[in-house]
Amino acid sequence: MNTDQPDSTDEDFISRSEIKRQMEALKLIGKQITELRPDQQEKIPMDNVLREAVAETKRITSNGALKRHLQYIGKLMRHADVEAIKTALDGFDTASQVHNQKFHELERWRDRLLQNGPEGNEALEAFITEHPTTDIQQLRQLIRNTRKEIDKQAPPTQYRKLFRFLRETTELD
Repeated sequence: MNTDQPDSTDEDFISRSEIKRQMEALKLIGKQITELRPDQQEKIPMDNVLREAVAETKRITSNGALKRHLQYIGKLMRHADVEAIKTALDGFDTASQVHNQKFHELERWRDRLLQNGPEGNEALEAFITEHPTTDIQQLRQLIRNTRKEIDKQAPPTQYRKLFRFLRETTELD
């Protein structure tokens, strides 16, 4: 009997083709990381060696060298927590469900904060409690300006500024 062939009962056997597909997938994830903005790359959970390799990518101009470097990043990805990295990347992908959930949550916060009376004050206190790094004075000013804008039925400039502020504040946490 030939011992080079896998036994049909061997459940741990992975074909060469499957290994190549897995490595290609890791390389693609690494490429996605290199295409992120530096502030987004900081939020990706990766070790220092992988982080340095990703930063090095910006310096490479030769197409062949870039291809080899992406292979190297893919190799480093074998030792990384790929699921955590994928989850973090989904947060930046505008087509992903995770991104859409964050977006809708921010819209709900904005709507709650713009309510008049005690509901708006309760929402403000809840937001500040949940996001302690919030610039409270700026948030109150944006809420006031947005309410005035809505009352005047003006174009939604302040409305958008409030949303951007909420997004930036929640990304810092």
